[in-house]
Amino acid sequence: MIKIRNSRSTDGERVLEIWRDAVFTTHAFLSHEDRIAIEMEVRDFLPAAPLWLAVNEDDQALGFMLLSGAHMEALFIDPAHHGKGIGHALVNHALTLHECLTTDVNEQNAQAAAFYFRIGFKATGRSECDSQGRAYPLIHLKFQPQSKKD
Repeated sequence: MIKIRNSRSTDGERVLEIWRDAVFTTHAFLSHEDRIAIEMEVRDFLPAAPLWLAVNEDDQALGFMLLSGAHMEALFIDPAHHGKGIGHALVNHALTLHECLTTDVNEQNAQAAAFYFRIGFKATGRSECDSQGRAYPLIHLKFQPQSKKD
């Protein structure tokens, strides 16, 4: 059973491990140099960031999410647990906090983009560069719940 909880200072190494494994698995489009530079940036802030964690019955983190208000800054799932509903559980949790949820996804990350579109996000725009100005285009997304048919 998956539980969602706030991160603690003792979760830092596991969160970095999830990030590293997920990026290695899903971000093949990153150059080696950019991946190293991004990892250095992530190491500086991620362990202390106020994250939401999806944990198993043993309290082991399986994925995490970073929210900045109603904007989901990050969603990373341990690749060994992809396809098990963990990302969806974290997004659903975010939607209980902010019904008008937005996020960005790397255009080259087809797996992540497909996930967001499948669960109800719609494209609202595009940027040629990521938030650090690197040449990795982003798709801007907003959650739009399915309308109920009469």
